[in-house]
Amino acid sequence: MSLHELTDEQREVRALARRFADEAIAPHAAEWDRSHTFPKAVFAQLGELGLMGACVPEAHGGAGTDFLSYVLALEELARADGGVAVTVAVHTSAATLPLLAHGTPEQIDRWVPPLAQGHELGAFALTEPEAGSDAGALRTRADADGLVTGSKQFITTGSHAHLLIVFARDEAANGAISAFVVRRPAAGLAVAREEEKMGLNSSSTAALTFERTPGELLGARGAGMRIALGTLDGGRIGIAAQAVGIAQAALDVATAYAKERVAFGGPIARFGAIQEKLAEMQTEIEAARALTWRAARLKQAGHPHTVEGAQAKLFASRVARHWTGEAIQILGGYGYTREFPAERYYRDAKVTEIYEGTSEIQRLVIARALLGAAARNPGAQRR
Repeated sequence: MSLHELTDEQREVRALARRFADEAIAPHAAEWDRSHTFPKAVFAQLGELGLMGACVPEAHGGAGTDFLSYVLALEELARADGGVAVTVAVHTSAATLPLLAHGTPEQIDRWVPPLAQGHELGAFALTEPEAGSDAGALRTRADADGLVTGSKQFITTGSHAHLLIVFARDEAANGAISAFVVRRPAAGLAVAREEEKMGLNSSSTAALTFERTPGELLGARGAGMRIALGTLDGGRIGIAAQAVGIAQAALDVATAYAKERVAFGGPIARFGAIQEKLAEMQTEIEAARALTWRAARLKQAGHPHTVEGAQAKLFASRVARHWTGEAIQILGGYGYTREFPAERYYRDAKVTEIYEGTSEIQRLVIARALLGAAARNPGAQRR
């Protein structure tokens, strides 16, 4: 897919995000990475530009663009800093949009505008120490009064979010999983620790504890897993966009370096081995972008997109992880230093194969759709 296929509005959103990323994010990304700085002011600025609620209807405080426009903006933000991009992605796909989809009109009026305008940040609290890919094994509980007790792990923006969607076994639903909204300040909610990560150091990843913390039911009782899985279907498209943006940044750096680096009497760009790497890198990034845009268009049209989102995330994350490594190879020794951003891109890219569903889970989603019942019961065909 090419930029010519985008609407005028989509190109405008992309240009806005690119300009802001180049001017306000990229110049500071290396320092944020080194100092593990969470750039709160950036999200307020993004809110003023309409990019914290790009695909939220104007009636609820958003910019009223479509889902593809949001994905385009995420890619541009990730090109500058993957940590900023994932904060925006989780805030939008995993917090704001589920509120719109499952909240009552009164809840939407109360919760969504501050999020869409960037005045507040949202988070999605599903993962637990013993419930990652197996989300149904979660142990956090909510009593009949909606008081939540338990722990969550690897929660993006967990230390800073004003609003968290928390999933818990609901006593009022006979132990089925329900979704609850917890707002800070909240009694019994504490940050157990901020994770020290390999990359994405400008984002927050926290372990949280809840001790009889007041939560407000979101959606129907016992519908928590349906809400969570539906949220992840769309969220994976955002992570695919993040992966594409990081990979594109690596390509940009490697291409510029190949043109400027002189060895054996001329730029290394004249060597076939370098040309082959760059050609394959660009081709696979374009393929990842096409899969991501396809999934985004399906979602915005209201069509099923579970498999397409899984395909986009599976492929784009692999492309990002592989080609950020090859960008380091093109830069040689310089690529392994912090003088160039290639090593940061490499560290930031890896987690796209893990969060919002590991690559193994994406393959499982795709295989089950392809094979049907046979994939769920391997012995069925032998009986």
